[in-house]
Amino acid sequence: MTGASEGGTEGCIFCDAVERDPVSALVLHRGLTCFVILNKFPYNNGHLMVVPVRHVGTLAEIHDDELGELAALTRTAEMALAQAYNPHGFNVGINVGRAAGAGAVGHLHVHLVPRWNGDTNFMTVAAETRVVPEAPGASAARLKPIFEQLLRA
Repeated sequence: MTGASEGGTEGCIFCDAVERDPVSALVLHRGLTCFVILNKFPYNNGHLMVVPVRHVGTLAEIHDDELGELAALTRTAEMALAQAYNPHGFNVGINVGRAAGAGAVGHLHVHLVPRWNGDTNFMTVAAETRVVPEAPGASAARLKPIFEQLLRA
């Protein structure tokens, strides 16, 4: 399957990710219309994204089945992150367009970032530094079995 055959565009990190081996792409789960992937440059341990497979840029463009799976996988991702990391809270959000802060413009995605009281997330803004003690590969190894368990239930 290619990103182009699914309406993707060349050079899109998400379209490219669904074409690669799931382990190297940090894909935690592939559903019918959406997938879950770890952020390669996380703000915190476990920072992941839920992404439609189809290259679509806005909520207005998304099909009902994609929207349903996007919401269901966002819920599952919150549950998996809670089980794996026991955070005190979450940032969950969608940035649509460059002006809104989207890093991957043109391919809609939902960010889920676990948060803890007193975490160092401010470092990115104040010191242009990220403090993330767990490598994304280790996060994938921790989260993948939890996703499998939750989605099997």
